[in-house]
Amino acid sequence: MRWPTWEALVALAAVACLAAGVRGGYGLSMFAAQPAPQPDPCYDETGQPRRCIPDFVNAAFGKEVRVSSTCGRPPARYCVLAEKGEERSRACHLCDAADPKRARPAAYLTDLNNPHNLTCWQSEAFVQHPLNVTLALALGKKFEVTYVSLQFCSPRPESMAIYKSMDGGKAWVPFQFYSTQCRKMYNKPSRAPITKQNEQEAICTDSHTDMRPLAGGLIAFSTLDGRPSAHDFDNSPVLQDWVTATDIKVVFSRLHTFGDENEDDSELARDSYYYAVSDLQVGGRCKCNGHASRCVRDREDNLVCDCKHHTAGPECDRCKPFHYDRPWQRATAREANECVDRHEAETESQVFPAGLEPDKNTWERRGEQQEKEKAG
Repeated sequence: MRWPTWEALVALAAVACLAAGVRGGYGLSMFAAQPAPQPDPCYDETGQPRRCIPDFVNAAFGKEVRVSSTCGRPPARYCVLAEKGEERSRACHLCDAADPKRARPAAYLTDLNNPHNLTCWQSEAFVQHPLNVTLALALGKKFEVTYVSLQFCSPRPESMAIYKSMDGGKAWVPFQFYSTQCRKMYNKPSRAPITKQNEQEAICTDSHTDMRPLAGGLIAFSTLDGRPSAHDFDNSPVLQDWVTATDIKVVFSRLHTFGDENEDDSELARDSYYYAVSDLQVGGRCKCNGHASRCVRDREDNLVCDCKHHTAGPECDRCKPFHYDRPWQRATAREANECVDRHEAETESQVFPAGLEPDKNTWERRGEQQEKEKAG
């Protein structure tokens, strides 16, 4: 009898292990078909560049909101208004920041909004005009904002303003004003028409300023609603700038009241007037100028665009080095406006004798020299 060779024994053992593994459900995993890589939205099926944009998100979700007033420090009474027919009632409770069941913190503005388990941020009672209450939210980078909305647990404000910043909260410009007295509160006419000449300006409206409903009212500001160039957004640098924001601020300027805050039982009445919000949303997309399909965290944990089309920068707002043959442009639905590699562009535009084509290092040295000349 001929004994099997060592190599044959090893092979038999391997086959036995593989067969056992198959019976166990894992043996062929190393040979299993790997999932196909997902296609890059920034390129079509032939590899040609095309416009791509990040997903639409609620940019406020889970983010910290800086507020100027929150009830509960020290613990304080507040009363909830209710109406039944002609009768009006108040049910009073205690706001206590030290008690999780009675606290109304700012974190409730941007947590998961569950209508079956409503959580509300709440200001101190009766912070009335000329005093105001502010909510400020940093988005982390530039976003193209589609809407800002607030769902209230209290009556909606009689007057409020929404502002945006494009430089991390250093400078603020108005987005929208709401008031029953636009001229008096904000020196603005009510419902002024929007034209191409003023479509980058905030207007004031008395819509959504009713005191009722006493809870559950909504204020939703659409950044492009009624703006004449909205239908041609790709070709409107004015509106592209208008919807861009790094930060959002809401200023509650004046409380709605029933006018009983100065009557005999004024303390009870004043404890019934405050601002309370269950949900603050900022709907929009990470601003990448059509050159990225997502935003990611960089090494410093900053939110940046995952740039394609040979672009670079937090918003893909410039061309990569040595890709300046074509000036940077925002991508549109018709044209990706990819930045072009100078080496490729110059090679394509020049004919060299066979064997005398310049190597890449030559082009890079030339590019560096042109960079220095541009900087000088």
